[in-house]
Amino acid sequence: MSFLNNLDKHIQQIKRGGFVVILKKIRSLIYLIFQTPIYLISFPIVIIIRLIRPWYLIRLGELISTRIGHFSMNVELYCCEQEAGINVPSQKYLDLFYLRNIICNRQLEKMWRRRLIIIPNWLLSPLSKVNQFIPGGNHHMIGFNNVNEICTNADRDVHNLIEKFQPHINFTKEEELDGKKILNNFGISENSKFVCLIVRDSAYLDRDKNFDNLKNRFDYHRYRDGDIDNYVLAAEELSKRGYYVFRMGSKVLKPMKSSDPKVFDYANSKMRSEFMDIYLGAKCTFCVSLGGAGFFGIPFIFRRPNAYIMIPFGHLFTSNKYDLMITKNHISKINNSRLNFSEIFSSNVALSYKADEFENNNVLLEENSPDEIKDLVVEMDERLNGRWKETDQDVELQKKFWKIFKDNMEKQNLKIPLHGEIKAKFCSAYLRKNINLVQ
Repeated sequence: MSFLNNLDKHIQQIKRGGFVVILKKIRSLIYLIFQTPIYLISFPIVIIIRLIRPWYLIRLGELISTRIGHFSMNVELYCCEQEAGINVPSQKYLDLFYLRNIICNRQLEKMWRRRLIIIPNWLLSPLSKVNQFIPGGNHHMIGFNNVNEICTNADRDVHNLIEKFQPHINFTKEEELDGKKILNNFGISENSKFVCLIVRDSAYLDRDKNFDNLKNRFDYHRYRDGDIDNYVLAAEELSKRGYYVFRMGSKVLKPMKSSDPKVFDYANSKMRSEFMDIYLGAKCTFCVSLGGAGFFGIPFIFRRPNAYIMIPFGHLFTSNKYDLMITKNHISKINNSRLNFSEIFSSNVALSYKADEFENNNVLLEENSPDEIKDLVVEMDERLNGRWKETDQDVELQKKFWKIFKDNMEKQNLKIPLHGEIKAKFCSAYLRKNINLVQ
């Protein structure tokens, strides 16, 4: 029955996509035929790798190159763990990596290749699969050699490593010059301040309807999406405070409408490139991001502060003392009232990763108002510039908020923790205006 189901799936894909899909499937078949000898050769290679393990350990790992968040944060945290001695074998070893077939950003790939040993996918992927097929392969998989440690294949800085080490990738002198030249074309001098703004929407994962009906596959992510129009007020406020603002994104649903000359709809600009995506994220004063959009991983790995609008609530990024955040407003569909922070947990949605889970628990996610987003960026600017005036009330509200958060996270009994030492701040301006939620 599984064969028939699989056959029907291919037939339906061909009906939707027509000749283009047929060509892709023929290409995949040719690739599979080409790969068969590689798989056969991989068996004796794996045996040799197993035999030499007592003297020299070879580990294999796949880099999630299809999503820029994972391709940046997961890999950087792996490098940090290596430097910190976490998940590091006690014997001599060699780590080999391969990329997935889709590369989200070629500039980032180029930079990781300067830092890691990356073998072609067609060669190392079969070897990795054969290793996993033969029992005992976990010793040779990166992130699984020590089950008592946090797996390296993750984007959570549970060891607070980002603040302890310098970035593990950098731009060459030529790349630095190219980046400065392009910024100058935007009218931005070397010493000017600028902010990156990334508002997640469905356009990125909805970009290839012909082959695999991605819109339906990734529709569960819609709870993370937002409307760029709600961010114009915050962007123009940042302009008044001396910043340039770059609206980021490789593919977006609609343009950002602002007449402010310092607010750039870079995502729809002819000057947009994969190189500048990385350069801007690495050099920005800070980044404003909604919904865990993967781009914020670039400022993250280059130690630039982030102002997050984060969802789900329990997934706040908490390891960086310079980061600031709010979450979307959670509304009870039963009584049409805003849930307080404890009720977000008791409503079983603090760790919900699918839109249907919010709906099934009678919780509506309401986008933050333009004023709430403006408050977030203003506070971020003033905290970074030492102008933020924290009151006794602010200190008390922060303590209450994080106690509620930590107490409720402990009740989740997670096998792998999401948080280490909490150093980030929840937006004080938001807490002041919503004191009733801090309970």
